[in-house]
Amino acid sequence: MEPAEEQDAGNHTLLTGFVLSGLSSHPELQHLLFFTICLVYTMSVIGNLLICLVTVHPTLHKPMYFFLRVLSLLDISTASAVVPKMLASFLSEDSSISYLGCISQLYCVVFLAATEWYLLAAMAYDRCVAVCSPLRYGVAMSTRACLGLVLLSCCSGSLVSVVQTAWLSRLPLCGPRRINYFFCDVPPLLVLSCADTAPYERQLLSATVLVILAPFCLVLLSYTCIICSILRLSSAHSRHKAFSTCSSHLTVVTLYCASGTLIYLQPRSRNSQDTKKILALIYTTVIPTLNPLIYSLRNKEVKEVLIRGM
Repeated sequence: MEPAEEQDAGNHTLLTGFVLSGLSSHPELQHLLFFTICLVYTMSVIGNLLICLVTVHPTLHKPMYFFLRVLSLLDISTASAVVPKMLASFLSEDSSISYLGCISQLYCVVFLAATEWYLLAAMAYDRCVAVCSPLRYGVAMSTRACLGLVLLSCCSGSLVSVVQTAWLSRLPLCGPRRINYFFCDVPPLLVLSCADTAPYERQLLSATVLVILAPFCLVLLSYTCIICSILRLSSAHSRHKAFSTCSSHLTVVTLYCASGTLIYLQPRSRNSQDTKKILALIYTTVIPTLNPLIYSLRNKEVKEVLIRGM
């Protein structure tokens, strides 16, 4: 089914639907990509669900594992907002998506990504308090404080998503119906606009700073304080344990920051769409799969609960 088109007053062809080109234009790769992405998605869902189940264990009732459980739910949601539609397009010649479906997908992806960034900053603050001020950790990271940080992350992510989606939906899209992407995101939709996008690109740059770079700076500040505290420890074993606890979180943050900034700092660049697809695949599919492995394999308490459970 081909997406419909409508003529506006300015003789532009306005798009009311799109055809997603997917990851590759080579038909011979479709089945291989289907099985690969399906396997990665299955691993992501199972791994993150396992983290959610493990972290409710009585021995893991700590703020760090509460944040980890929320992170796992966000990872499942992010992958589920993108991958099922992509998998369906591998097996069907119909890779179209309606305008409303596209805007809905855009809202979900932006909301989940922004919320996850703020949550990663909250997790860095949690580790900073745990290492730098262990005596006041119980008060600073109480149940009420943890719930407040998660709620603040969700509200901030929702606000960012509403602004981005509302602004982009006001732009007239009159480019080709086939877009070189596997889901509806800001860069491929912005390329289709037949209006001046300079104001939106400036707004998007501000949003990128607020959503990615500002939390990343907070994470760096937290880890600077953590490293200073670790270096003051007299025991080599204590220093190694503290570094091990924080390194997994820093790994995830670095992967997110690298992929996110490269995608959104130059959203209208046509020549880099294939590169952006690979980066988008990393943060929507690969990283949600890596998170359970990073946090479980590098965390002694989680491994002990898993072993006892088996």
